[in-house]
Amino acid sequence: MKITQFLESKPAIVCLHSDITVEATAGEFLQSACSSAITLTIGEANPSANRITLGVLSPDEAAIKSIPYGDREEWMYVRSSESNSIELYASHTWFLYRLAYRLTDDWFDKELTDFNEGKLLEATFKHLRPAYDSLLNNHARTTKGFDPEDHIREMARLGYTHVEVNGFAANFPYEKAAPGELLYLFYTYCAALDQFVYSKLNKGIYPYDYLQANLNKLKHSAQLAEKYGLRAGILSFEPRSVPEELLERYPMLRGARVDHPLRSFRPRYNLTTAHPVVLDHYSEMLGKIMEAAPNIDYMTIWSNDSGAGFEYTSSLYVGRNGGGYVIREFKGDDAIAEAAADNIIRFMKTIRDAGRNVNPKFNCVLRSEMFYAEQDYLWDRVEDGIELETNTLVSKGFNLDYKHPKYDWAVDFTFSGLFNQFAKEEKSKKELLESRGSNAHLYFSPGSFWNMEPVKAPMYPKLLWEKLRDLHQQKVSHTAGLCGSTPSTLAPYNINQEILRSFQNDPSVGYDEILTCQATRWVGATDASKLVKTWNHADEAYRSYPPPVSVMAIWSTWYRVLVRPFVPNFEALSETDRAYYEDFHLGHANNRVRTDFRREINFDFCTPRYAGKCREAISDNVLPEIEAASELAREGRDSSAYESGGHDVWSHHFDRLYGAKCWFRTQRNIAAWIEGVHGYIEAEDASDKERCRALVRHTVLDEKENARDLLQHVESAQTEWMIESELGETTFIYGDNIADLLRKKIALMEGREDDEPFVDPDFMWRVPGINC
Repeated sequence: MKITQFLESKPAIVCLHSDITVEATAGEFLQSACSSAITLTIGEANPSANRITLGVLSPDEAAIKSIPYGDREEWMYVRSSESNSIELYASHTWFLYRLAYRLTDDWFDKELTDFNEGKLLEATFKHLRPAYDSLLNNHARTTKGFDPEDHIREMARLGYTHVEVNGFAANFPYEKAAPGELLYLFYTYCAALDQFVYSKLNKGIYPYDYLQANLNKLKHSAQLAEKYGLRAGILSFEPRSVPEELLERYPMLRGARVDHPLRSFRPRYNLTTAHPVVLDHYSEMLGKIMEAAPNIDYMTIWSNDSGAGFEYTSSLYVGRNGGGYVIREFKGDDAIAEAAADNIIRFMKTIRDAGRNVNPKFNCVLRSEMFYAEQDYLWDRVEDGIELETNTLVSKGFNLDYKHPKYDWAVDFTFSGLFNQFAKEEKSKKELLESRGSNAHLYFSPGSFWNMEPVKAPMYPKLLWEKLRDLHQQKVSHTAGLCGSTPSTLAPYNINQEILRSFQNDPSVGYDEILTCQATRWVGATDASKLVKTWNHADEAYRSYPPPVSVMAIWSTWYRVLVRPFVPNFEALSETDRAYYEDFHLGHANNRVRTDFRREINFDFCTPRYAGKCREAISDNVLPEIEAASELAREGRDSSAYESGGHDVWSHHFDRLYGAKCWFRTQRNIAAWIEGVHGYIEAEDASDKERCRALVRHTVLDEKENARDLLQHVESAQTEWMIESELGETTFIYGDNIADLLRKKIALMEGREDDEPFVDPDFMWRVPGINC
């Protein structure tokens, strides 16, 4: 008898425990997968009846049931009798739902007798969690159609062990902005602890109903995590700035200035974490949060960005600074770095110990790239419950010691799916941390965000598989998926996530086998090879992509690159004309990014020569591959019956791939704009100027045509292929008005291709009302 036949026989479903929530969740899932007439009971079933028994077992219970798990701490086990029963057991709650799903999805065609001897399974990665869950908590939390339970259910299916649970209930934070500044926008993600509860120190600073709404959302997310057997975690930018009102109450508790002086129009300070009163404040806040959600296992700290920072660290935007308690004046760099590291570790221990008052296994994790000057001291001080999160253990800061997957010359792709390697040199560093009772949490990018926003679920399955393979080969146990996952209700047929699910279940399954199996399920054996070919073309397109300016790739929506006009001289357009996108653009009044793709605040991202190499690579290698992928998907869609499941698969693929093609074309034109405009400005002879001006003209015309193609796609697509906000446009996410924005872009580009290229080199010195 096959598993599918056994499920059709309406077996009883028996959960062993009434107090383990995920047992009922997994039982109800199996009940829906079989028949609504199936009974779901607690306790032991009639041994003569057809039944599925499931449970999370203690070591004693596992011994009674003769589970041969040996010295393994974590395991899953499936066993069948010859004719009438299946047992699904797990050592930990986070295994059980995915085990039930595997029964109905992976093993449905297997014989019941295949499991007579029992099958013991392990997860590839012991600890698999999101790092910055975009949809549940952060910049994309207003996405249209998003449902938190769908999201967490999908994470359980994929093999995640933890869920981040701290996000705002509202679509913006309670953060006061100075007139005209944009820094407050950076507080919308990675919410700090004081956004959920108050302590005796800051009571009354934030409205009680605001805190209650945020805490209720946190509790709800933690409860959903428990429903599916997952554990909870927190990701916060800390120590974050506090309202000046609090520092006026307690001036001796002023800490570091943490704002970015070219993004803010008033300074912001946090509390000095060197002071015991402040540490008590953090302990009290975390204690209250843990009481509300005791299944929280960890807190991850991101810092020195987005209004947060540790005192006297070298990467504070305004330089080393802080209160009077960390180190006295007239000390050298090494002494300051050591004192700053001690202060970080003291704060982390405070967080760890406060968490362990409720959950003895609670850990504090620090994202460590920012602390390149303090890194050696931090490594010397890690211990049990003090852990590090990073892209790589062999590099300092953001100087990545890895090559682009295709080009030796390409740089600045750290937090995207293009970082697809993890070398053997990492292993000894990881083991050093482990020898001190700590752990290294290593990033990978599954593709939800920070790759081709706003395209839902970009496809680069082999890049992802290669990164997971390398992490596994170096025996990494703790992994963190940047930006989390995307539920199938938002982006069905997501091959990247199927790569992750398969790898977490069984790393021995080869890449080609995963793709062939999944393609056969989705479009049938006849078309499977075409879908595999489509995925590989899409992967090769992204693999061949060198980001000309990383912030306009990873955070392309934030800079409005799809909807802003490409013209030789932005200032030839009036402020009124540009307001439709600049109202939401991440560039304040004197930020040069408003008129220049090459520069943003004090960053000079890209020379004309480098931009030219990127333009050529995208033109020659990226665009042909993404065109091939989208055309294969178009053929599959147009040749399949409209009502068939295959047609739906191909439609979703075509719409996402065609959107990705337009996105890549815009990226090529960013490179061409920099090469042409700045090449023209810097050219010293007439022939160079003529060549650059011709390139600028071609770029403007090409991007205008690309905008028309994108507009046509937005209006004709059969599926919702891009992330949109249900509340309307924000800086971080487009609304449902993107067609109108594209029409404005096209209109503003009309007749501008022959304007003389110009960028004001002194734009940052502009002061509204005086010289602008």
